[in-house]
Amino acid sequence: MRNTRVTAYEDTPRDVVTTGNDYPPHYVLPRHAHKRGQLLYAATGVITVITDEGSWVVPPRRAVWLPAGVSHEVRMSGVVSTRSAYVSHPAAAKLPGHCRVIEVSLLLHALLLEAVDLPVEYALEGRDGRVMALLLDEIAAMPALALSTPLPRDPRLARLCRALIAAPALEVDIDAMAHKAGMSRRSFTRLFRQQTGMSFSAWRQQACLLAALTRMGNGESITAVAIELGYSSTSAFTAAFRRVLGTAPSRYLKSDRRIGRTVADGHC
Repeated sequence: MRNTRVTAYEDTPRDVVTTGNDYPPHYVLPRHAHKRGQLLYAATGVITVITDEGSWVVPPRRAVWLPAGVSHEVRMSGVVSTRSAYVSHPAAAKLPGHCRVIEVSLLLHALLLEAVDLPVEYALEGRDGRVMALLLDEIAAMPALALSTPLPRDPRLARLCRALIAAPALEVDIDAMAHKAGMSRRSFTRLFRQQTGMSFSAWRQQACLLAALTRMGNGESITAVAIELGYSSTSAFTAAFRRVLGTAPSRYLKSDRRIGRTVADGHC
């Protein structure tokens, strides 16, 4: 497996370049950008990606797509092992134009593990070229997951939202946010929905649930996370988590046994 910085390969004459890396808990990759689009896959651990447009939480066995040129910071929760595919501009034409977290099928997982062991300048004809072509097709076929908290463009709202992402809590109410922004409640709610596509209460809950994913990835208990975020009970937290993310928190970070057996023991 190649474990190195992608800058050594960005000009490689291949549409797809792959790398794999391992990181210790709480490691932070400072803000940077790539000439190629990047699929960043969390084989193990939880990753948080932050851009000017928002933040994306990537649980184990999911991935985030970052279009070329998007400046981003990456934060690791727990011990993290990644696989990345860097896609040239022409080859990325059929891939999303905006950041998004995607599901990772068993096939895509297997393709990523196989791709990092291929030569950097793999043969375009034959098996290696077909693996990379199929990798692109499978990325394009993956469904998006609701694992982001968009940031409003207005500097006042963006500043308040960044602070809330850093210390999320359900008790932060609309009136307090509007007052801090120097706006009426009506103006605040209208502008917030206009610039994020969701109500403040829905955004606040999303920020709390994504923070919960990160904290549980660090080994914190569901009960401790629920209490710290301001939920009235563990069952209330579990109900909210299931409603937004489709399953109970106890199952969301659980290893998929089929995938877990294939993850190799072991940069953005």
